Amino acid sequence: MPPMIRHRFCLLSFALFAQTFASHTALAAEEVSAQKYPDVLSATVQARGADSFDFDVTVSSPYDSPRRYADAFRAMGRDGTVFGERTLFHDHAGEQPFTRDLYGVKIPPGVRAVVIQGRDQKYGYGGKTVEVVLPGR
Repeated sequence: MPPMIRHRFCLLSFALFAQTFASHTALAAEEVSAQKYPDVLSATVQARGADSFDFDVTVSSPYDSPRRYADAFRAMGRDGTVFGERTLFHDHAGEQPFTRDLYGVKIPPGVRAVVIQGRDQKYGYGGKTVEVVLPGR
C-alpha cells in the first residue's frame, strides 16, 4: 500500500475508533449520572463504650466526579433521629466503592439498631441504606 493511502487509512480507522469510543463513553457516563444518590453497600459497628459506637461504612457512588459526589453519610434511628454524620470533603471517583469511618457516635440505651444512609451533594439523602444491630443491645 502506498504511504499516502496507508496514512489516510490509518486516520480513517482512528477516527472511527474515536467516534465509537466517545459514543460508548458518553452512554456509560449518562447511565451513571442518572443515579441520584449514593448506595450504602455495607456497614460494621463496634461498641466503644456504654453508649458510644464506631462504624465502618462502605459507599458506592459510581457517578462521583469533582463536580458532584457523595458528600456524607449518617447513622440514624428507625424513627429518623440522627445520631452521627460523617462529611466527605472530596470526590472518590478513583476509589469505588470506598470505605470510611464514623467514630464515637453516642446512641441512647433504648436504641437497638441504626440505619446508615448516604448523601449526594446535589440531591441530598437517599439511595440504598443498611441497618446494623448495635452489639450488646
